[in-house]
Amino acid sequence: MKFSARLYALALLFGTLCAGNAMALDCGMNTGQPAMGKPIMIGGIFGDAPPGNWSASTQAAAAYFACVNANGGINGRPVKYIAENDQWNPEAAVQAAAKLVNDDKVVAMVASGSFIEMAVNGKAYQQAGIMSMASACAISECFDNPNIVSTNQGPLPSILGAVMYAREELGAKNIACIATAIPNSGNWSCDEAIRYIESYGGKGTMIPVSPISPDFSSAVLEAMATGADTMVLNMPGSLAVPVLAAAKDQDIRDQYKWVSSTPLYDLSIPAAIGEYWAGHIFVNAELTPLSENGPDAQNWIAVLDKFGRPEDKRDTFSQAGYLSARFFVKAALEMKPQDLDDRAKVTSAIKAIKGYRSDLMCGPYYVGDANFHMPNHAGYMVKIVKDGFEVVRGCYEYDSKYFDPMRKIETEMGLR
Repeated sequence: MKFSARLYALALLFGTLCAGNAMALDCGMNTGQPAMGKPIMIGGIFGDAPPGNWSASTQAAAAYFACVNANGGINGRPVKYIAENDQWNPEAAVQAAAKLVNDDKVVAMVASGSFIEMAVNGKAYQQAGIMSMASACAISECFDNPNIVSTNQGPLPSILGAVMYAREELGAKNIACIATAIPNSGNWSCDEAIRYIESYGGKGTMIPVSPISPDFSSAVLEAMATGADTMVLNMPGSLAVPVLAAAKDQDIRDQYKWVSSTPLYDLSIPAAIGEYWAGHIFVNAELTPLSENGPDAQNWIAVLDKFGRPEDKRDTFSQAGYLSARFFVKAALEMKPQDLDDRAKVTSAIKAIKGYRSDLMCGPYYVGDANFHMPNHAGYMVKIVKDGFEVVRGCYEYDSKYFDPMRKIETEMGLR
């Protein structure tokens, strides 16, 4: 199914006009009465400064919590959600976490999204005994931590899904993985994609791009020199777009197959890269494409329309933030109201999450008491077309031994 920015805008308008007749908002207890009890303190940290704005996840969580508060709260208690901007600055990220955890006494972190904060605050969360139900993880430390679990996939599963599709459907045998030169993000994920293609007798090379002083033309020329048959883009859209512009300057579109991890699944991308690329780039979508219209997909938009701001993005990170908040509320509703001030009990309730499902995710969401968390490792593939995207493969689980430890946990939980 083709889905364009124009069709998406029309769908949003239709949903807004019909919300009263088509569906009621589904938020927590759904009482229709505002919560009046003592607030439950919840925190979140996002990054908003160059190289990008990752606030969509905390914005969506804030909207969902506002909807919950208008509908009975969590067993009568409202959520006080405090989101801090780390400005992609390690010192600011440490200060934000210290404020939330030590001063505001939050009992959980929900919908955080930042390269920086997960790297510098992960150990602090372990020491404080607090869980972070994140939404925009992009580095290895975010997944290799007993106290962080994310609804989004991050670059490693997403690029594995893209390369798997390229091997199975496009005949890829030799990949050039063009990625940000960040060891715990670009290198970490490209290395696993290369191991995957090599396990099938193929080859792969990583082409690093500095996020601070990128040389896009040199990156393209270096990728061409590897002898690859497939170009794999594994970087934020703000960097991938100029890489594609440099490739267009070389007019090499038809010489290679082109795939990307999730960042290129953004409604602004088709116009940004131009018609030259229409029909030639395949992108992994780590959450349900915007063309799908299940109950949670509808509720996510309806909640943002009523409790968010018009400028809040409706994108993958927003979906992930909504899911993190929704899953937190579902777990918290099973607790006694007086226990929601006890961080240890809240942490235990989060770790007990097992088998939560949503039409926004391909597989079940779970946490458990493990040293690592990566519940989301199945997704979709879409193709960039003239003014939007077309779904070319529905939900599929990624084929990699990397996920064997996760699958073992899922089997033990009875989720397989």
